Amino acid sequence: MDAEKLEQFRQLLQEEMKALLSEADKTVQEMGDDASHFPDPTDRATQESDRTFELRIRDRERKLANKVREALERIDDGSYGICEDCGGEISEARLKARPVTTQCIDCKIEAEEKEKRL
Repeated sequence: MDAEKLEQFRQLLQEEMKALLSEADKTVQEMGDDASHFPDPTDRATQESDRTFELRIRDRERKLANKVREALERIDDGSYGICEDCGGEISEARLKARPVTTQCIDCKIEAEEKEKRL
């Protein structure tokens, strides 16, 4: 992959990381500000349910942030866009759809088929 395309993917990944960190900061701020005390147990339960849901979303975003960091490291070390299974090139279309991917489409399909069989 040429340097210009790598830089485009770097920018895309950095923007994604910025958005993820912004959402995490927003959640921390909201949870710190929201010290509501509800006398009604149903209202309290609803708040706890909403909070749990929000934390699950943030946990998924945390995992995605780790993948974004790893993708940025692969750009730096020159292995970005190379399938970790077969060593072939990952198509640009696949990288645009999923910039953190580590597998070409053929290896990903094969891995998913193996998962289904288990």
